Amino acid sequence: MSSISCTRLTLFTIAAVTVQFIGLSIFVFGFFPVKPLLTGYSGLESFRRPTCDNDGAAYQSDASLPPDRLRFLYQEVSEVPPLYDRFILMVIDGLPAEFVLGKKGQPPSKAFMEAMPYTQSLLANGMAVGYHAIAAAPTVTMPRLKAMVSGAIGGFLDVAFNFNTQAYLEDNLLAQFFKIGWKMVMHGDDTWLKLFPGLFERHDGVKDTVQVDHNVSRHLGDELRRDDWNFLILHYLGLDHVGHIGGRNSVLMASKLFEMDEVVKMIHINTSQDLENDKGKTLLVVVSDHGMTENGNHGGSSYEETDSIVLFIGPKTHASHYFSSNHDTIFQVDIVPTLALLFGVPIPKNNIGVLISQMVDSLTDDQKLRALQLNSWQLFRLLQAQLPGLSCRNFLCDTFIANRGPTISDCKGGREKFFCCLYLNAAALHDAWKAKVFSRSNGTEGYNSIIAAYNEFLSSASEWLSHKATDKPINLLVLGVAALIMSCLILLGLVFFIHKEVPSWEMEDHDNYVKPWEIDEVFSLFGILILVASMGSSSMIEEEHYIWNFLTSTVNLLFFRKAIQSLDLNKARDALSSIKEKRNISRCQVSSLFLILFTGRILRGWHQGGVNWTNLPDISKWLEQAGNQYISLIQIASCATVIILGISILFIMQSKTKVLTVIGFSLLMSGLLVLQHFVKHQDMSALYNKDANLSVQIFYAVLGITSIAVVLILPWVMPMQTPEICSRKNIDMSASVPVEIQNMTRILVLKDSLYIVGCLYITSWCLLQLLLQQPINAMPVLLLFIQFLASMITFSSSGPCHKQWVEITALYNLGMAGHFALGNSNTLATIDVAGAFIGISSHSTFLSGLLMFIITYASPMLFFLSMVLYISVKATIYPLVIRNGNSGEILKTLLGFPCLVPLTINSLLLTVYTIVLLLMRNHLFIWSVFSPKYLYVCAATACAYIGAIIVVATVIHTYIVLFWLRKTFSSSSKEKGGPMVPMPPRFPVLLF
Repeated sequence: MSSISCTRLTLFTIAAVTVQFIGLSIFVFGFFPVKPLLTGYSGLESFRRPTCDNDGAAYQSDASLPPDRLRFLYQEVSEVPPLYDRFILMVIDGLPAEFVLGKKGQPPSKAFMEAMPYTQSLLANGMAVGYHAIAAAPTVTMPRLKAMVSGAIGGFLDVAFNFNTQAYLEDNLLAQFFKIGWKMVMHGDDTWLKLFPGLFERHDGVKDTVQVDHNVSRHLGDELRRDDWNFLILHYLGLDHVGHIGGRNSVLMASKLFEMDEVVKMIHINTSQDLENDKGKTLLVVVSDHGMTENGNHGGSSYEETDSIVLFIGPKTHASHYFSSNHDTIFQVDIVPTLALLFGVPIPKNNIGVLISQMVDSLTDDQKLRALQLNSWQLFRLLQAQLPGLSCRNFLCDTFIANRGPTISDCKGGREKFFCCLYLNAAALHDAWKAKVFSRSNGTEGYNSIIAAYNEFLSSASEWLSHKATDKPINLLVLGVAALIMSCLILLGLVFFIHKEVPSWEMEDHDNYVKPWEIDEVFSLFGILILVASMGSSSMIEEEHYIWNFLTSTVNLLFFRKAIQSLDLNKARDALSSIKEKRNISRCQVSSLFLILFTGRILRGWHQGGVNWTNLPDISKWLEQAGNQYISLIQIASCATVIILGISILFIMQSKTKVLTVIGFSLLMSGLLVLQHFVKHQDMSALYNKDANLSVQIFYAVLGITSIAVVLILPWVMPMQTPEICSRKNIDMSASVPVEIQNMTRILVLKDSLYIVGCLYITSWCLLQLLLQQPINAMPVLLLFIQFLASMITFSSSGPCHKQWVEITALYNLGMAGHFALGNSNTLATIDVAGAFIGISSHSTFLSGLLMFIITYASPMLFFLSMVLYISVKATIYPLVIRNGNSGEILKTLLGFPCLVPLTINSLLLTVYTIVLLLMRNHLFIWSVFSPKYLYVCAATACAYIGAIIVVATVIHTYIVLFWLRKTFSSSSKEKGGPMVPMPPRFPVLLF
């Protein structure tokens, strides 16, 4: 088969990656669009029935009215008087409703009851009413805050925008309050300031530090004494931090709940005194944005994560009706229409929530029906926007004949006809009530039938709107899929092409080179097919770690089998030829593979990953039960071992140059900084103090400067060290040195440089992970480090025993198995948020997001960094160099498989899963299982891009520098009268 040039290979690869990126972008923003359904803000038109005419024609523009006039006009046309004068919204981030209201009709645990005595007394005495409020996925702060003020469920990509919050421009309660002249104050999470800039009279936007709750409560006393605000927001982040650090059962949880209970007590006592002093009625609403899992994380759609709380605490003369509702379940978006009607402002346009009827029990029957009517009008307008066929020109939705009884229809037919029928039934009954067709003196049957009709329409419309995936442009999605398929086929073709190439030095042994596939090659392809087939099953996605563990263990067992066979064969040859070197190599392979299998078994038992079996015992749970002192000892021991191993593999090289000494010293200093941090700041809450931040920042600086400096400077320094070494070895550097030896010299220096950089990469990365990962993950990080080192030993001594693409596939599988071994899964709840703020003294969206990515993709990125070391230990380019191959051929041999194989595997998985997501777009688990997995796949693609760029940049930079030095040295030597060619130290293949 003809050879493909390096230039063409590079161009095709860049084209494939570019097409893949474009296709992925098209699909993502088509499948997860981020756009409002209705633009603008609700105004006076929301207080009249939807018609075919222009909604705004009957009233003058809201913008032309002063706030006071607009407020009184709203009260006049709404016919629902405001029940409260002031509003306090207390957000306790991450508080599960189970902590306060219990679960499944059962009261909360005794510890939680005792932690919030005042709140429990309010609930018990009927002075507060509580609800389990179901939050929609993704259960992260920013989209949940949007839902609680707009009533709309945002796009799934809001989980990504949660760390880059932008101003919220859709209709919402704060905008409505601002229009009527309310003065608003906010203390707490600065997400509010980013979402609603310029709306607050005063604010203290605290960031993610351990002092968040103190920074909020220090303003509370002063604010409660003031009368210059109408709306006060208090957003407490401390409980969420406690959960991230120690989980639901953290020792800090009870004290944090008691602290929140004291805040509720302080506010309630103060508002009660205001009522007695005729200072107006104040409604306190305590909410949480989401719940948390047992480990304290959130982001997914499990019951524990979506179980948020809503507590309405008002004047005691109005709260006695709510006691029976303390275990009712509502949706989080139901808060919005309820608050809008309680305070006399229009319901936001994109709201899909339903009025909580119990909260307006103090109104008259006419006013209650009017509140339901306003809610139904708003939802009907939203339905009209979603269903163009739902028009009053097609259905007489705005007609009622008042001189005859209401016509109640049996609602059937298409979606448009069904919703219009439900709407007409409620409207007809209500109009009959107002026209006194029903005799109000004959009991409550007529009233109850109107309530039932409204509730049927509201619940049906809300459910359909909440479950309806935003319109997906199918043509755009198909275009994105087509681009991904094209990219995947190009990459597959390139891998197949270079695999089938017969190198020029193998032409004499062509039959042996193209021998039939062996079992490890067949299984590697079979493993990819297993992964592809598993993507269509939600259960297999939830338990994906089993597949990666199976692939990793099986392929290493096949390598182990081949090494044993090679060992037996070498024993037979040893008797005849007395060749012991191959026997030693086989023993080295057997030992390394056994170490990989052994450490792999420990990693599989460290975390009981996935979704369905997390309650089963594992090593991490056993250590946590044994006590933190054991975890700390393991953490310190793991760090010390990584330091020793990292420096040892660096000094295995026979050339003990000053460069190695400097690099080794830098690694030692970095490792000691990590150890010092572990010893001095074992409590994770201490990560936020200044001393801890300073030591971590010094570590970041040392590690970063060392890595960048070595990559940039080492290729320039390595050749400068070689003459001294050569002179020590008494190597004659005369003009008689053959050209082949000179070429071999340059490539040996290249591989030595890549070996040092590769060792630095993986050691530095593991030290960084030891710092950032949860303490319980220190041992898995060490075991992954050992696995990759053992793999390098195996593959450096394997020679032609394994095909190169098989070895790289095995390493890729090892990286993915390690990803799940660190406690990750395909749910957003397992993302480690706590580590994303280590060493950051002030909040930074970019830095926090970067650290979170580094933590989550620790093992896959370790695989890509190990590719630099892998390239250095494979001696596949010596024949090409001796035959004076050009630079393109050398670079293609060095980078071909190490970059193309992982990019191709990732492209295949990305393409297949994109097709699966498109086919499953109406599946029951589309948002809870398939969509979170797709976000992980997209992030893994970004990881593949970054990793490949690092490998390519490192190798090409090193090659170019050495190639330039070669010409410089050659020119200098000619001027001095002789070809002074530097000789490098012996390359450490098989020297692990």
